[in-house]
Amino acid sequence: MRTPVIAVLAAVAAVVVSLPASAKPWQTIEPGSSKKEDIVKKFGEPSRTMSQDGKEILAYFAKEAIKGTTQAQFKVDPATQLVERIDVFPAPIIEKDTIENSYGPACPAGAVPATPCYLRKLTDDFRTYFLYVKLGVAIFFNEDGKTVQSFVFTTPKAAK
Repeated sequence: MRTPVIAVLAAVAAVVVSLPASAKPWQTIEPGSSKKEDIVKKFGEPSRTMSQDGKEILAYFAKEAIKGTTQAQFKVDPATQLVERIDVFPAPIIEKDTIENSYGPACPAGAVPATPCYLRKLTDDFRTYFLYVKLGVAIFFNEDGKTVQSFVFTTPKAAK
């Protein structure tokens, strides 16, 4: 039985959240620091607001889509109003080389370097994703394995 991509995204978020790092902002919205009001101030009212697993999700798509995306979703903790996660579905085609040039290369074998690098992973349906642990970013590729399907920005927290 295959696990849906949503389950894989949740697992990636859990792994990233448990590792020490600082969050990578997207469009100046930073998981763990920015609040719901920052999102609405920057992007206006969302296309839809919904609740899932006790979190509030602000979704921007259709005519409210943020420039350069087909959709962006912001997961917010209702109690603190802090952004916990950002899912971005880019409009332009972004290739693997662009990702490596922008975020960093594959991690070498052995000790992890001080600079950002990715761990290459596979979803249960054999789709590739890059996990940039130090940045709190997972990048999922389309079935072709060469172009980006989505970015997930999460809140990395120091392991205790």
